[in-house]
Amino acid sequence: MVNVAQPNQGTAATQSAPYFPPPITKLEDTGLSLLWLQDLTLKIFYYQGYLTGFKTAEELALPFAGIVDQILESLKREKLIEVKSSQMGLGEGSYQYAITGAGMVRAREALDRSQYAGPAPVPIEVYNESIRHQSRGRVAITSRTMRQILSHLVLSESTFQRLGPALNSGTSIFLYGPPGNGKTSVAKAFGSLVLSQVMYIPYALYLDGQVVKLYDSVNHQRIPTTDSTPNGTGGLRAGGRRDPRWVKIRRPFILVGGELTLQGLDLVFDDTHKFYEAPFQVKANGGILLIDDFGRQQVRPRDLLNRWIVPLENRVDYLTLHTGRKVEIPFDVLVVFSTNLPPRDLVDEAFLRRLRHKIEIGDPSYEEYREIFKRVSQQKGVPYSDQALAYLLQEFYIKRNRKLRASHPRDLCDQILDIARYLAVDPAMNKEMIDRAAQAYFVDI
Repeated sequence: MVNVAQPNQGTAATQSAPYFPPPITKLEDTGLSLLWLQDLTLKIFYYQGYLTGFKTAEELALPFAGIVDQILESLKREKLIEVKSSQMGLGEGSYQYAITGAGMVRAREALDRSQYAGPAPVPIEVYNESIRHQSRGRVAITSRTMRQILSHLVLSESTFQRLGPALNSGTSIFLYGPPGNGKTSVAKAFGSLVLSQVMYIPYALYLDGQVVKLYDSVNHQRIPTTDSTPNGTGGLRAGGRRDPRWVKIRRPFILVGGELTLQGLDLVFDDTHKFYEAPFQVKANGGILLIDDFGRQQVRPRDLLNRWIVPLENRVDYLTLHTGRKVEIPFDVLVVFSTNLPPRDLVDEAFLRRLRHKIEIGDPSYEEYREIFKRVSQQKGVPYSDQALAYLLQEFYIKRNRKLRASHPRDLCDQILDIARYLAVDPAMNKEMIDRAAQAYFVDI
């Protein structure tokens, strides 16, 4: 099996009713205290200097009218900020504010507790409820849909028929088999289906006075929206179409490999900046978490699976604050484990039993290998030849007792292209090119 084209991300799939963050119009709607919001605003002023009311609303990701205007008014009364300039006729949102000396003192005190100075967070209870509303549920994948999302791959029929039910389970999949046969490509094809759907997540979470940064521009694909109503001067009107603390994203597909540690599966506290980063499985909520090269992490596979037992079975995870408090959070993630190590070398039968679907992605047959070579050569512009392929198979596989791998056609075509460029000739599948490509590529181990 080999990935020779990008799957169609428009493939239809059953999705739960859409969730929409309700609008907020007053301070109480934020779930945050005025004092806490004052501190957050002062930290933003401390870092950025002069800000208009509308710009302050953008930085806080809160509506100006009814919320940010109230925060600024309270800070003015306490002489923590002051108006430096104003533009007649444009309202208080256009006033330019600056932090005062007293405001700097309080901002430094707030920064000693946490240096987070970004969009206002959402209480974790609100986030948990949103995840339950946006739960993937059981995605209704049929054989026809599977053939669409896997059309760019060459798979045996038996393997293909096992992948659909695994994806429908929405729980856990264990993909294993020799390297180079496309386990990661299968998981990414699943991801393409997930990425065709959307959801909302907050920029950050609030719990016990602590901030957990959730939105990650690396792992989350943001979708531009017009469902926050701009006021024409950079701010956000009260009564906008949604709570602006939320980001519309494609459902996440997050890949982690050998860098995964047990610590990375819990809340990560930054001792310098004094706020948390959400772990991988929380960032992947509502989507797929692919653990690639399972068994090659710096932690024992048994320890990793022990960490996953409760979330996989109960669909709930428990995270720990540095104060020791445990926090419950939904575990709405399809976890895909991918490994080229023998399962018996990783875990025992009791652990494998807890993984819902175990699917081997084996070596291609000669006919599947031929189909892969035909597809790849066409894609890369290398004229295909059955005679050259027969020569390759006889001389470099059968005579040398070498296993077929789905990745070999792609790599050998790349070798042919490299050689052709060097010789300043057109790429071709012939005996000379096959010899040179195979000798440069294969290593007897």
